[in-house]
Amino acid sequence: MAPTEPLRILGAEEYLAGFLEDQLVTRGDTIPLNIMGQRIDLVVAGTNPSGPVIINASTQVTLSEEVAKAAAAQEGGIPAITYEDIGGLRDVVTKVREMIELPLRHPELFRRLGVEAPKGVILHGPPGTGKTLLAKAVANETNANFYTIGGPEIMSKYYGESEERLRNVFQEAQKNAPSIIFIDELDSIAPKREVVTGEVERRVVAQLLSLMDGLTARGKVVIIGATNRINAIDPALRRPGRFDREIELGVPDRNGRLEILQIHTRGMPLADDVKLEKLADISHGFVGADLQSLAKEAAMRALRRILPEIDVSAESVPAETLNKIIVKMQDFMDVIKEMEPSAMREVFVEVPDVKWEDIGGLEAVKQEVREAVEWPLKYQGVFAYADATPPKGILLYGPPGTGKTLMAKATANESEANFISIKGPELLSKWVGESEKGVREIFRKARQAAPCIIFFDEVDAIAPTRGGGFGDSHVTERVISQMLTELDGLEMLTNVVVIAATNRPDIIDPALLRPGRFDRLLYVPPPDYE
Repeated sequence: MAPTEPLRILGAEEYLAGFLEDQLVTRGDTIPLNIMGQRIDLVVAGTNPSGPVIINASTQVTLSEEVAKAAAAQEGGIPAITYEDIGGLRDVVTKVREMIELPLRHPELFRRLGVEAPKGVILHGPPGTGKTLLAKAVANETNANFYTIGGPEIMSKYYGESEERLRNVFQEAQKNAPSIIFIDELDSIAPKREVVTGEVERRVVAQLLSLMDGLTARGKVVIIGATNRINAIDPALRRPGRFDREIELGVPDRNGRLEILQIHTRGMPLADDVKLEKLADISHGFVGADLQSLAKEAAMRALRRILPEIDVSAESVPAETLNKIIVKMQDFMDVIKEMEPSAMREVFVEVPDVKWEDIGGLEAVKQEVREAVEWPLKYQGVFAYADATPPKGILLYGPPGTGKTLMAKATANESEANFISIKGPELLSKWVGESEKGVREIFRKARQAAPCIIFFDEVDAIAPTRGGGFGDSHVTERVISQMLTELDGLEMLTNVVVIAATNRPDIIDPALLRPGRFDRLLYVPPPDYE
């Protein structure tokens, strides 16, 4: 065998013979190896006897010294990513394939239907969900020519040059059709024209519009755009004929997370106690990039365990030491406790270390909170079957010091959900509209990272009765209106529970206290004898 890049492992031959046992190989085969999380390809340079052979325990494997010529044979530049490397996006992959592969491979289908094939697609969604990865996979699998434009790189200081660079890419693509043009970070070169101040951006947007759907046909060229700010894009681009489809890549659900974890742990030496299902259950709100990082960090933990045995100054690491590296479930659990999902970075709070048994008394209140918060998150199937809508919000009220905030901490810890904590007055700002924007942002983040608990402490500071003249500029009235619409407006709030605590329930606006907003008002009494 010949590696495609220099290998530095002592005793690699025995390691390989064990690794490849019962495999069928023939000359010219490429065998991908995952060593220390790094992918190395081995090319079978020759076998004895010639022809296809099966490797067994007595096979002798020799690694040739010179790095295989195969490295040169790999095509220039196209990333070797296949659809199998994308997890949790099965529907999206199907849509993209029927849109891009079918017209390029079988144009006669569309001729029979008498319609034009779709020519453009925007992939949008939170950062880290796999938009660029999907484009790489498409480039690799379709055998079309692939051109990529990183948003800002076409900009130039000379008049008219940015537009010319854009035209050149499209001309090149038309010449070598069928081809795919991938524009990453689309919002940087095609922002809304009425908002942009610079003249250049406007002309670039106009140039892009006419290239995509102008007087000259653009032939067999498919355009993929990727962005995580879909609403910042010029509306003229978002019409059929330019970008025909907008496909959202959301935060993956439990099964999606399991698939992604399986992909990223394919080459890892896992211990028998590693339960990927359990990890998928507790990693709410994690996107693909977060899960990849989780696998990477867990592998680093495993490496740290055997670091003392490795002689760093030696040329290479002996094979028996390599075989000792095994990733355990504990490594994953340690990492997941420290990680936070990337969608929550700005509003993330450490989940408090308070358990239910740390709260004395209050059994009835605990049970109520459990039913309202934990059950809907843990037993979604039962709620769906019973066609019951779980409560949206809980208001804990009672004298100071009885444990209202403690209760919210315990809930956050026990329900394994993401937790956003808002200290009442911190939302208020001296600028008009900023406080309301703060409320909107919190709910938007919570929706993205669902299942999520939002905890408003001292809610009477931001939601006192309207018309009482609290605050000079009536800012609290607008904040209340914003909260009312967020809690129970046209947009659905799914898997987001709101908990509020106050010791002045009498001054809270009555519109907040109706069923459908704060469904349960729980009195947290002073402790009884027990």
